[in-house]
Amino acid sequence: MIQPRTLLLLALGLSASVQADEPLTIAVASNFRSTAEEIAAAFTSESGTAVRFSSGSTGKLYAQIVNGAPYDIFLAADTQRPRLLEARGDALDNSLMAYATGKLALISADPALKGQSCLGVLSSGSYRRIAIANPETAPYGAAAKTWLLAAGFWEAAVPKMIMGESISQAFQFVATGNATLGIVATSQLTAADTPVNIVCRWAIDIPADAAVNQAGVILKRTDNPDAARSFMKFMGSETATSLISAYGYEVPAS
Repeated sequence: MIQPRTLLLLALGLSASVQADEPLTIAVASNFRSTAEEIAAAFTSESGTAVRFSSGSTGKLYAQIVNGAPYDIFLAADTQRPRLLEARGDALDNSLMAYATGKLALISADPALKGQSCLGVLSSGSYRRIAIANPETAPYGAAAKTWLLAAGFWEAAVPKMIMGESISQAFQFVATGNATLGIVATSQLTAADTPVNIVCRWAIDIPADAAVNQAGVILKRTDNPDAARSFMKFMGSETATSLISAYGYEVPAS
């Protein structure tokens, strides 16, 4: 006959095993999803812990977290919202990590612009629509607005502007022909599944005060803090930083 203590230990062991096998759920800014999926595949291969993602604009994901969404980790497209979560007590102490600095590009997929300069088309105003991410919810949209203002293009662009909820939706506006031009994340142009033929592109020099510095944080409500810490540590590994660089980001100095 199995003793009650033995049954208790077996039950505790089973519970620990189930918890260890539970996947991490990560809220990731849409610009970083493709990169994060490759990093997660390498992490899962090494650790055995599965990872699943929910992506969207940083502002939308932040609102979900504040309202109780059950994520383990938040990989934002800025540093502001992870810091706000720390200040609110919604993040584990000392878990914030800067993991990438993003870049912007002005692009077009309009066949009529093949061989032309995207910047020249923007400067001349000879375009039907321009797409950016919503500056209120998406850090890449905020950076795009700052650049357009600094370069003197904002006022002329506003009447022709389509705003995506996220940088991914802004890219889709270009890909589907709904926008002649778009300001997108450079990482979207290096993704293997980029679904469009880019006919012109121009690298945007983002003003220093609008740099898209991205940070992640472990959320206090996580049920899997050890696995979450392991993933964040893996984000700083050579495997992960090589992938981040390959997708067109700058990796912060450690």
